[in-house]
Amino acid sequence: MILDTSFLVDLLRNNPAAVTKISEIEKENEPVATTTVSVFEIWQGLPKKSREQQIEKTLELFKSINVLSLDFDSAIEAGNIQRKLTRAGQKIEPQDAMIAGIARIRREKVLTRNIKHFERINGLEVETY
Repeated sequence: MILDTSFLVDLLRNNPAAVTKISEIEKENEPVATTTVSVFEIWQGLPKKSREQQIEKTLELFKSINVLSLDFDSAIEAGNIQRKLTRAGQKIEPQDAMIAGIARIRREKVLTRNIKHFERINGLEVETY
């Protein structure tokens, strides 16, 4: 299962729903990962205030899970997703297309709070909390 940026942000903020969901996932021994795209999104959004603590907490989280890269095949898949949705008049953020591309190539579901960002993508299993 790929943990999307929205889930990771909620986890870092100790959102009760996210904390409960990660506990359920751990009990089921389901492997989790995130993507370099989510690393980018979270890192660029770190607050200036109490930055040291946030950096440490964020680094601990990223070190505790597998981080999947946007490789060649995933980039092609993401480009296909972006193109198809854009041509259909359904805007999608490039970062979401990249996360979806990684997930589809690896046949992983995406855990996210932002269902509407991913539900339009054929062949992508999406879970929320």
